[in-house]
Amino acid sequence: MRIAALQMTSGLDAEANVIRALSMISAAADSGAELIVLPESFARLADRDAALSDIAEPFGDGPIQESVRFAAEKNGIWIAAGSIPVRSGDNGRFTDTTIVFNPAGEAAFRYDRVHLFSRKLSEEDIFCQEREKIDAGTTAGSFELINRDGEKLRVGVGIGFDLRFPEHFRAMATPDLILLPAAFTAQTGRAHWAALLAARAIENQCFVAAAAQSGQHECGRTTWGHTRVLDAWGSVLAEIPSGEGAAICDLELARLSSVRRMLPALACRVDE
Repeated sequence: MRIAALQMTSGLDAEANVIRALSMISAAADSGAELIVLPESFARLADRDAALSDIAEPFGDGPIQESVRFAAEKNGIWIAAGSIPVRSGDNGRFTDTTIVFNPAGEAAFRYDRVHLFSRKLSEEDIFCQEREKIDAGTTAGSFELINRDGEKLRVGVGIGFDLRFPEHFRAMATPDLILLPAAFTAQTGRAHWAALLAARAIENQCFVAAAAQSGQHECGRTTWGHTRVLDAWGSVLAEIPSGEGAAICDLELARLSSVRRMLPALACRVDE
Protein backbone atom coordinates (compact mmCIF):
# COMPACT_ATOMS: atom_id res chain seq x y z
CA MET A 1 0.00 0.00 0.00
CA ARG A 2 1.40 3.36 -1.00
CA ILE A 3 1.30 6.08 1.64
CA ALA A 4 2.18 9.78 1.53
CA ALA A 5 3.00 11.90 4.60
CA LEU A 6 2.83 15.57 3.66
CA GLN A 7 5.08 18.29 5.05
CA MET A 8 3.88 21.89 5.04
CA THR A 9 4.89 25.35 6.20
CA SER A 10 1.44 26.61 7.09
CA GLY A 11 0.86 30.32 7.55
CA LEU A 12 -1.97 32.41 8.96
CA ASP A 13 -4.23 32.42 5.89
CA ALA A 14 -6.41 29.35 6.38
CA GLU A 15 -7.88 29.43 2.88
CA ALA A 16 -4.45 29.60 1.26
CA ASN A 17 -3.17 26.78 3.47
CA VAL A 18 -6.09 24.52 2.60
CA ILE A 19 -5.69 25.23 -1.12
CA ARG A 20 -2.00 24.32 -0.84
CA ALA A 21 -2.87 21.12 1.03
CA LEU A 22 -5.38 20.15 -1.65
CA SER A 23 -2.75 20.66 -4.35
CA MET A 24 -0.32 18.43 -2.48
CA ILE A 25 -3.03 15.81 -1.93
CA SER A 26 -3.78 15.77 -5.65
CA ALA A 27 -0.11 15.29 -6.54
CA ALA A 28 0.32 12.49 -4.00
CA ALA A 29 -2.84 10.76 -5.23
CA ASP A 30 -1.54 10.99 -8.79
CA SER A 31 1.59 9.17 -7.62
CA GLY A 32 -0.54 6.26 -6.47
CA ALA A 33 -0.88 7.02 -2.76
CA GLU A 34 -4.04 5.53 -1.28
CA LEU A 35 -3.50 6.96 2.22
CA ILE A 36 -2.38 10.55 2.73
CA VAL A 37 -1.54 12.16 6.08
CA LEU A 38 -1.57 15.94 6.59
CA PRO A 39 0.43 17.67 9.35
CA GLU A 40 -0.87 19.10 12.60
CA SER A 41 -2.54 22.53 12.26
CA PHE A 42 -2.31 22.33 8.47
CA ALA A 43 -5.04 24.95 7.99
CA ARG A 44 -3.34 27.52 10.23
CA LEU A 45 -0.24 27.49 12.38
CA ALA A 46 -0.45 30.33 14.89
CA ASP A 47 1.53 31.55 17.87
CA ARG A 48 -1.50 31.51 20.16
CA ASP A 49 -4.23 28.90 20.56
CA ALA A 50 -6.80 31.71 20.60
CA ALA A 51 -5.93 32.43 16.96
CA LEU A 52 -7.40 29.05 16.03
CA SER A 53 -10.80 29.75 17.58
CA ASP A 54 -12.06 31.75 14.62
CA ILE A 55 -11.47 28.88 12.16
CA ALA A 56 -12.84 26.19 14.50
CA GLU A 57 -15.66 24.21 12.90
CA PRO A 58 -18.47 22.02 14.22
CA PHE A 59 -17.70 18.36 13.68
CA GLY A 60 -19.02 17.30 10.27
CA ASP A 61 -19.42 20.81 8.90
CA GLY A 62 -17.25 23.65 7.65
CA PRO A 63 -14.99 24.54 4.72
CA ILE A 64 -11.85 22.82 6.03
CA GLN A 65 -13.55 19.49 6.58
CA GLU A 66 -15.57 19.74 3.38
CA SER A 67 -12.45 20.46 1.32
CA VAL A 68 -10.63 17.39 2.62
CA ARG A 69 -13.76 15.23 2.46
CA PHE A 70 -14.24 16.14 -1.20
CA ALA A 71 -10.58 15.42 -1.99
CA ALA A 72 -10.89 11.95 -0.45
CA GLU A 73 -14.02 11.18 -2.42
CA LYS A 74 -12.75 12.67 -5.68
CA ASN A 75 -9.50 10.70 -5.59
CA GLY A 76 -10.94 7.56 -3.99
CA ILE A 77 -8.35 7.59 -1.19
CA TRP A 78 -8.02 7.70 2.59
CA ILE A 79 -6.98 11.07 4.06
CA ALA A 80 -6.03 11.74 7.68
CA ALA A 81 -6.77 15.45 7.96
CA GLY A 82 -3.80 16.40 10.13
CA SER A 83 -5.40 18.27 12.99
CA ILE A 84 -8.34 20.65 12.74
CA PRO A 85 -9.78 22.86 15.50
CA VAL A 86 -13.25 21.39 16.12
CA ARG A 87 -15.67 23.36 18.26
CA SER A 88 -16.46 21.86 21.64
CA GLY A 89 -18.98 24.49 22.75
CA ASP A 90 -20.19 28.04 22.18
CA ASN A 91 -17.44 29.61 24.28
CA GLY A 92 -14.64 29.58 21.72
CA ARG A 93 -13.18 26.32 23.00
CA PHE A 94 -12.20 23.52 20.66
CA THR A 95 -10.48 20.16 20.39
CA ASP A 96 -7.33 19.49 18.36
CA THR A 97 -8.80 16.80 16.15
CA THR A 98 -7.75 14.39 13.43
CA ILE A 99 -10.58 13.32 11.16
CA VAL A 100 -9.92 10.39 8.84
CA PHE A 101 -11.96 10.35 5.63
CA ASN A 102 -12.41 7.13 3.67
CA PRO A 103 -12.49 6.82 -0.13
CA ALA A 104 -16.27 7.42 -0.12
CA GLY A 105 -15.74 10.80 1.55
CA GLU A 106 -17.12 9.62 4.88
CA ALA A 107 -15.66 10.56 8.27
CA ALA A 108 -14.50 7.06 9.23
CA PHE A 109 -12.64 7.99 12.42
CA ARG A 110 -12.21 10.94 14.77
CA TYR A 111 -9.46 11.43 17.33
CA ASP A 112 -9.22 14.37 19.76
CA ARG A 113 -5.70 14.93 21.08
CA VAL A 114 -5.46 13.64 24.63
CA HIS A 115 -2.20 15.19 25.82
CA LEU A 116 -2.18 18.98 26.18
CA PHE A 117 0.93 20.90 27.17
CA SER A 118 2.35 24.21 28.24
CA ARG A 119 4.83 25.95 26.00
CA LYS A 120 6.98 29.05 26.19
CA LEU A 121 6.88 30.94 22.92
CA SER A 122 10.08 32.90 23.58
CA GLU A 123 12.54 33.58 26.38
CA GLU A 124 10.73 36.83 27.15
CA ASP A 125 7.21 35.40 26.96
CA ILE A 126 4.99 33.68 29.51
CA PHE A 127 4.02 30.06 29.31
CA CYS A 128 1.08 29.31 27.05
CA GLN A 129 -1.34 26.82 28.58
CA GLU A 130 -3.19 24.87 25.90
CA ARG A 131 -5.95 23.99 28.32
CA GLU A 132 -6.99 27.66 28.37
CA LYS A 133 -8.58 27.20 24.94
CA ILE A 134 -8.35 23.51 24.03
CA ASP A 135 -10.37 20.65 25.47
CA ALA A 136 -8.52 17.36 25.74
CA GLY A 137 -9.77 14.10 24.33
CA THR A 138 -10.22 11.20 26.69
CA THR A 139 -9.15 8.04 24.89
CA ALA A 140 -6.73 6.68 22.34
CA GLY A 141 -8.27 4.75 19.50
CA SER A 142 -7.77 2.99 16.21
CA PHE A 143 -9.73 2.07 13.11
CA GLU A 144 -9.70 -0.58 10.43
CA LEU A 145 -8.46 0.38 6.97
CA ILE A 146 -9.00 -1.93 4.01
CA ASN A 147 -6.65 -1.12 1.16
CA ARG A 148 -7.19 -1.61 -2.57
CA ASP A 149 -5.78 -5.13 -2.38
CA GLY A 150 -8.32 -6.08 0.28
CA GLU A 151 -5.73 -6.19 3.07
CA LYS A 152 -6.87 -5.05 6.51
CA LEU A 153 -4.74 -2.77 8.68
CA ARG A 154 -5.37 -1.64 12.24
CA VAL A 155 -4.45 2.09 12.24
CA GLY A 156 -3.93 4.25 15.32
CA VAL A 157 -3.65 8.03 15.50
CA GLY A 158 -1.71 10.39 17.75
CA ILE A 159 -1.08 14.12 17.40
CA GLY A 160 2.13 16.00 18.18
CA PHE A 161 2.70 15.94 21.93
CA ASP A 162 1.09 12.48 22.21
CA LEU A 163 4.32 11.09 20.77
CA ARG A 164 5.98 11.45 24.18
CA PHE A 165 3.59 9.04 25.89
CA PRO A 166 4.22 5.37 24.99
CA GLU A 167 1.19 4.20 26.98
CA HIS A 168 -1.03 6.15 24.58
CA PHE A 169 0.00 3.91 21.70
CA ARG A 170 -0.13 0.70 23.76
CA ALA A 171 -3.87 1.38 24.16
CA MET A 172 -4.47 1.10 20.40
CA ALA A 173 -5.10 -2.65 20.16
CA THR A 174 -1.77 -3.52 18.49
CA PRO A 175 -1.77 -1.17 15.50
CA ASP A 176 -0.18 -2.11 12.20
CA LEU A 177 0.32 1.57 11.40
CA ILE A 178 0.44 4.73 13.52
CA LEU A 179 -0.35 8.10 11.95
CA LEU A 180 1.20 11.10 13.67
CA PRO A 181 0.44 14.63 12.45
CA ALA A 182 2.83 16.98 14.26
CA ALA A 183 4.30 20.47 14.56
CA PHE A 184 7.38 19.92 16.74
CA THR A 185 9.46 23.00 17.48
CA ALA A 186 12.94 23.15 16.01
CA GLN A 187 14.46 22.86 19.49
CA THR A 188 12.56 19.80 20.69
CA GLY A 189 12.48 18.24 17.23
CA ARG A 190 16.26 18.36 16.89
CA ALA A 191 16.66 16.67 20.26
CA HIS A 192 13.84 14.14 20.38
CA TRP A 193 11.88 13.69 17.13
CA ALA A 194 13.87 10.88 15.52
CA ALA A 195 14.35 8.97 18.76
CA LEU A 196 10.69 9.10 19.74
CA LEU A 197 9.43 8.05 16.31
CA ALA A 198 11.83 5.11 16.20
CA ALA A 199 10.82 4.08 19.72
CA ARG A 200 7.11 4.06 18.89
CA ALA A 201 7.74 1.99 15.76
CA ILE A 202 10.04 -0.51 17.49
CA GLU A 203 8.07 -1.03 20.69
CA ASN A 204 4.75 -1.45 18.84
CA GLN A 205 6.33 -3.35 15.94
CA CYS A 206 4.39 -1.29 13.44
CA PHE A 207 4.79 1.27 10.68
CA VAL A 208 4.77 4.95 11.68
CA ALA A 209 3.89 7.80 9.32
CA ALA A 210 4.67 11.20 10.84
CA ALA A 211 3.58 14.27 8.87
CA ALA A 212 5.23 17.45 10.14
CA GLN A 213 5.24 21.20 9.86
CA SER A 214 8.58 22.61 8.72
CA GLY A 215 10.47 25.90 8.73
CA GLN A 216 9.83 29.51 9.63
CA HIS A 217 6.15 30.40 9.91
CA GLU A 218 4.41 33.75 9.61
CA CYS A 219 3.50 33.66 13.29
CA GLY A 220 7.19 33.57 14.24
CA ARG A 221 7.39 29.91 15.18
CA THR A 222 10.01 27.58 13.69
CA THR A 223 9.17 23.92 13.28
CA TRP A 224 11.50 20.97 12.81
CA GLY A 225 10.11 19.17 9.77
CA HIS A 226 11.75 15.81 9.02
CA THR A 227 8.50 14.17 7.99
CA ARG A 228 9.22 10.47 7.80
CA VAL A 229 7.77 7.00 7.42
CA LEU A 230 9.33 4.16 9.43
CA ASP A 231 8.95 0.40 9.38
CA ALA A 232 8.49 -1.96 12.33
CA TRP A 233 12.27 -2.29 12.75
CA GLY A 234 12.60 1.48 13.20
CA SER A 235 14.19 1.96 9.78
CA VAL A 236 13.34 5.11 7.82
CA LEU A 237 11.56 4.29 4.56
CA ALA A 238 11.05 7.88 3.35
CA GLU A 239 11.86 11.35 4.67
CA ILE A 240 11.49 15.04 3.78
CA PRO A 241 14.11 16.87 5.92
CA SER A 242 12.92 20.44 5.30
CA GLY A 243 10.61 22.55 3.17
CA GLU A 244 7.30 21.39 1.75
CA GLY A 245 6.90 18.02 0.09
CA ALA A 246 5.69 14.45 0.43
CA ALA A 247 7.39 11.43 1.96
CA ILE A 248 6.01 8.66 -0.24
CA CYS A 249 6.68 4.96 0.04
CA ASP A 250 5.09 1.53 -0.22
CA LEU A 251 4.27 -0.27 3.01
CA GLU A 252 5.08 -3.96 2.60
CA LEU A 253 2.79 -5.77 5.02
CA ALA A 254 4.91 -8.91 4.63
CA ARG A 255 7.74 -6.98 6.30
CA LEU A 256 5.49 -6.29 9.27
CA SER A 257 4.69 -9.96 9.68
CA SER A 258 8.35 -10.89 9.28
CA VAL A 259 9.50 -8.58 12.10
CA ARG A 260 6.78 -9.83 14.44
CA ARG A 261 7.70 -13.47 13.75
CA MET A 262 11.43 -12.89 14.06
CA LEU A 263 11.12 -11.00 17.35
CA PRO A 264 7.75 -11.81 18.94
CA ALA A 265 7.99 -9.11 21.59
CA LEU A 266 4.30 -8.22 21.46
CA ALA A 267 3.39 -11.79 22.38
CA CYS A 268 5.71 -11.63 25.40
CA ARG A 269 4.02 -8.69 27.10
CA VAL A 270 2.92 -9.28 30.68
CA ASP A 271 -0.59 -8.08 31.52
CA GLU A 272 -0.68 -5.85 34.57
